[in-house]
Amino acid sequence: MIRLFIRQYISMMLFVIILQLLLNLILFLDKGFHDVSLLYLNIIWFTLVASYFSLRYMKDRKLMKRYAKFFNGTYYDVIHEDYKEQLADMNGKVQEQKQIVLERQDELLAWVHEMKSPLTAMQLLMEKVEKSEVKERIENEWLRLYLLLDQQLHATRLMTIELDNRIEKVKVKDVLIQEIKALRSWCFEKQIAIDLEVDDLTVQSDAKWLGFIVRQILSNAVKYSDVGGEIRISAHMVNEQAVLIIQDDGIGIKREDLPRVFRKSYTGTIGRETSAATGMGLYLAKQAAQSLHILLAIESIEGVGTSVKITFPKMNEYQKTLGM
Repeated sequence: MIRLFIRQYISMMLFVIILQLLLNLILFLDKGFHDVSLLYLNIIWFTLVASYFSLRYMKDRKLMKRYAKFFNGTYYDVIHEDYKEQLADMNGKVQEQKQIVLERQDELLAWVHEMKSPLTAMQLLMEKVEKSEVKERIENEWLRLYLLLDQQLHATRLMTIELDNRIEKVKVKDVLIQEIKALRSWCFEKQIAIDLEVDDLTVQSDAKWLGFIVRQILSNAVKYSDVGGEIRISAHMVNEQAVLIIQDDGIGIKREDLPRVFRKSYTGTIGRETSAATGMGLYLAKQAAQSLHILLAIESIEGVGTSVKITFPKMNEYQKTLGM
């Protein structure tokens, strides 16, 4: 440890020695200092310097104890090497954790797919049941369960969305009609009318992930609309950009909740009053939209309704890469 300490302060020690020799030379050559004892001055000087380095050593000893096993290089080189070892060890642990996360992700995906099989079977069985109030309730609960599983599936895939997307030409109207059909049982239950005013727009995007984004927004619109309400959907070109707006006249969102609706697991004031809210739908939609270079904006007035604006880019990163 002393050797390491000397390596650390060797330059300072050399400076002090040279300074002392220079002082002795001045005292020896200058006749005005002939009556001064050089031995006395050197003893005082040496005592002060030795005291300083002793205190310095006592202070640094605890810090240097862990590096005492290293004997090559300076103190700073030793710290650098130690940090490199720690960094390599941390990187190894990160890779291990990453592998564990990927394995759990695969297990979760497998579980979701397994759960979809009985759901499909249940859907086929429901089609054979005659129409009744009980059937409608079962269909609604089935749809809720399906949407929760679908949300979990996309939440898991979102971590590797760059490996799970395919950019192509997508007709906005086709995506909307597909998602509206999927929610028709909810709409029938709450007697909600959907006003569709959509131009024949084609955008460059991923059809599956775009459908997921629309599904989260549209399901929220249905969930928080009153019985007999109306949902208005419009899609037009604005300043050479495709803009899709989904607007409802439901319970709306409190002003203080608006800035945080896209946060993970944030349910808001209204969400706390209902057990159906998970706080994940808009968060996942926002994350997926960012990956597709789509802009999501939300406006709402409590008691009046909510409007979600989906703006597609003029030329996103995928289009530039593919030369579209």
